[in-house]
Amino acid sequence: MFKGLGGLGDMAKMMKQAKEMQERVQGLQEEMQKIEVTGESGMGLVKARAAVSGDLLGLDIDPSILVASEKEVVEDLILAAIKDAQSRAKARAQEEQKKMLQDMGLPADMNLPI
Repeated sequence: MFKGLGGLGDMAKMMKQAKEMQERVQGLQEEMQKIEVTGESGMGLVKARAAVSGDLLGLDIDPSILVASEKEVVEDLILAAIKDAQSRAKARAQEEQKKMLQDMGLPADMNLPI
């Protein structure tokens, strides 16, 4: 296609590959909005759902722990469940990024802005 133009053919190929990578990264970002993880605390009494992107999607609190005198315990359990969900989301996001990089033939530890 670009024969006779020296390095321009290689540059066009590189630009095409960069565009493809950008599209795949964007697709991964969109996919991460759909993948959910659940964090728990208090042996499942409090559960927090989060998207792999890190957005908190919901909380499920067992009504048996909603006692006014246990307010601080409930608050701690909620925070612990949220932190667990965020930690799981981060781990899953890294796992998904590694898979995508390997599929593209790139180093799995390459850091992408996802």
